[in-house]
Amino acid sequence: MIKRIDVAVGVVIDPRKRILIGQRVVKDQYFQKWEFPGGKFEHGETVDQALKREFLEETGLELNSSEPFMLIEHDYPDRHVRLHIRLVKEYSGRLTAMEGQALKWITVDQLFSVDFLDGNKPILDRLKATLS
Repeated sequence: MIKRIDVAVGVVIDPRKRILIGQRVVKDQYFQKWEFPGGKFEHGETVDQALKREFLEETGLELNSSEPFMLIEHDYPDRHVRLHIRLVKEYSGRLTAMEGQALKWITVDQLFSVDFLDGNKPILDRLKATLS
């Protein structure tokens, strides 16, 4: 049976319209693929709680405000993910790669030149339509 994973994902767009992305460090078949920061829910967490916790753990950023952006379900060979994507409206703190991962800001024009996880493709399409 394929495991189902609920993931809180944050799309951060800075004042210069650059988008924050991170590179996976988990050494599995998705190693070094790019994604939007976030992570799995812990038991009993809401989307907002999971996203705030994951952002602080991964990026050092404290999320002050976010809003629902989209919901995506995607099947990988070994798992089914449900991505609860939120658009981050306000954040504070200093961006820091807390888990040793690469973090970078990219423009909307660079979105399709980055090797993203397949489940992130609908986010790229929506961002392109929204920010172009």
